[in-house]
Amino acid sequence: MSSQVNRTSKNKGWKIVCINCGKEAKTELPDSKCKYCGDLLEVSISGKVGRKALFDGRGPGIWRFVAGLPFQSGTAPVSLGEGGTPLVRLENIRKGLRLDNLYAKNDGQNPTGSFKDRGMTVAVTRAKALGAKALICASTGNTAASLAAYGAKAGVKTVVVVPKSGVASGKLGQAFSYGARVFGVGGSFDDALRLVLDLVKSDDGFYLMNSLNPFRIEGQKVAAFEIYEQLGAVPDFVVLPVGNAGNISAIWKGFKELRANGITSSYPKMIGVQAEGAAPLAAAFASGRGLVPLKDPHTVASAIKIGNPVSWKKALRAIEESGGRALTVSDDEIMRAKGELSSQEGLLVEAASAAPFAALRKLKLSGNSKVICVATGNGLKDLADHRADMAIETVDNARSIIASLGHG
Repeated sequence: MSSQVNRTSKNKGWKIVCINCGKEAKTELPDSKCKYCGDLLEVSISGKVGRKALFDGRGPGIWRFVAGLPFQSGTAPVSLGEGGTPLVRLENIRKGLRLDNLYAKNDGQNPTGSFKDRGMTVAVTRAKALGAKALICASTGNTAASLAAYGAKAGVKTVVVVPKSGVASGKLGQAFSYGARVFGVGGSFDDALRLVLDLVKSDDGFYLMNSLNPFRIEGQKVAAFEIYEQLGAVPDFVVLPVGNAGNISAIWKGFKELRANGITSSYPKMIGVQAEGAAPLAAAFASGRGLVPLKDPHTVASAIKIGNPVSWKKALRAIEESGGRALTVSDDEIMRAKGELSSQEGLLVEAASAAPFAALRKLKLSGNSKVICVATGNGLKDLADHRADMAIETVDNARSIIASLGHG
C-alpha cells in the first residue's frame, strides 16, 4: 500500500508509555508495542481533571468526557452517538441471588450493538487525524462490525480478518453492510491477529484497530465514568466477560483515573469471567505463573473464544490491583443465564455477555454489595445462529394454549 500513516506524535497533555519499562513512545508504532521491550502501550494523561470539567462536557456520550481523553476540546470526533448506555437494575434476577443492588450496564445499545463502539470512536478519530488511509483489525465479529461502521463514517477504507468459521452471521452481515473488505483465515482469532500484525509491520499504509491500540482503551474506559455517574457511587464489583482482555483493563483504568483526579475515594473489585473452554486468563490468575496460550479454544460464546489474549498483562494487573479475581463458567451456565436475562428481565444479550451473570452464583457476594455486570453485546447479533431453539407451535395447538393463558 503506497499511502503511509504519519505516526509522529505531537501531543499536548498526554503521552504514550510502555506498561512494563515506562519509556515513552515518541511515535505510534504500527503494532502498538514498545520498541524497547516489546510490551503493550497505554496513554498517560498529565495533570488533574476536575469533576466539573469531566462531567459537565457536551456532545454525544463518549465525547461528553473529552476532558479525560487524549484530545483537545473542539476535536471533531468520528461519532455515531456511542456511549451513554443505560444502567438497568435487575429487579427479578437479583431476588434469586439475594442481591439488593444488581445492575446491567447494557452496552449492547451502542450503535453497532456492542461495547467496541466506545473504543472505535476514539481510535478512528485518532487515525483520521494522523491521515490513515486504511484501517485493519482481526475479529471474532464485534470489532469487525464496529470498525466497518466507523470507517464508513470517517470515509476511510476498512479491512477485517476473521476466522473462516465460528463467527456469528449477524456480525459478519454488519461488516459487509458497512462496506468493509472481509477476509477469512483458517484457524482461530489468534491466527487472524497474527496475520494482521504481520501486515501492519510490513506495510505502513495500515493503521491497527485491535485493542492493542491504546486509543481503543481510552474510549472504553469511559464506561467507568458513566457507571459512577449513573449509580451515584463507586460499585463494589464490576463483572465482565474476558476475551482479548482489553475491556477489563480499560474500565479499571477509568476508575483509577477517577480516584487519581480526586473525584472518588475508592475502587471496585474487577471480576473477569471466561468460558471453561477458552480460559487462559483464568488459568494464569489461578497459577500465578503468567499466561499459557490455549491452542484450540472452544465455547458457544464466540466473542470470547480467544486462546491468546493480547492484553492479558493489563487484565491481570487490573484484577490483582483491584483485589478481584478471574473465574470460569460452563457453556450450559452461560446459556442458562442468557435465557434468564431475556425471559426475566427483558434483556437480550449475546452469549458472551451472559457470562458475568452466570458467574454471580459462584462469586457468593454479600447481599448489600453494589454489583455491575457489563453486558457487552446485543443478542440480535447471533440470534440467527440459534434458529434450532426457535420452534414455532402449530396454529391448532397454539389456539388452545393461548386460550388457557387468559385464565392463568
